[in-house]
Amino acid sequence: MPQGKPEYVPDDGLTTRQRRNRPLVMVHTGPGKGKSTAAFGLALRAWNQGWPIGVFQFVKSAKWRIGEENALLALGRLHERTGEGGPVSWNKMGEGWSWIQRPGAEADHEAAAREGWEQIKRDLAAEKYRLYVLDEFTYPMKWGWVDVEDVVAALADRPGNQHVVITGRDADPRLIEAADLVTEMAKVRHPMDGGQKGQKGIEW
Repeated sequence: MPQGKPEYVPDDGLTTRQRRNRPLVMVHTGPGKGKSTAAFGLALRAWNQGWPIGVFQFVKSAKWRIGEENALLALGRLHERTGEGGPVSWNKMGEGWSWIQRPGAEADHEAAAREGWEQIKRDLAAEKYRLYVLDEFTYPMKWGWVDVEDVVAALADRPGNQHVVITGRDADPRLIEAADLVTEMAKVRHPMDGGQKGQKGIEW
């Protein structure tokens, strides 16, 4: 286990082991790149621990087959064949690139996002996964499609030992306040700033 020592130890009645193993809510937000990449790296470590993983993508097109999806689903198939690692479920919860607003499509996007969140609540109640990656989930909250207070309450009340990581820009302050870990990716120099598009193997 990592040997880092916290500067502050709360008077919460928990043992060191209990505090170390408590379930976390993590939020990767901010204007910089790498939020989803960091979450998928966490999923790889979770798979290695044998944890069931549920990935829920909220705004990326169902037609896209990103590298992380291919890799994690391949690891899920490896688990099915050999028992190594953990099971992986990948769910597309949005109606494509929802931030590219197409006239007349807003209601469909909103309905899909709300149903996606309802499914996550059902899975949390059933303790279906050990790690949930809610990719680009800040956007449905920002647009008012999913109620932030409902999200915060459901995460606070989730049973068992379920970790949740949420990615996306402009995370609501109430979500940030409720999170155990928050990374706000700063704007850094990026190839896109110079007009370069993504390339195979080094996608962004």
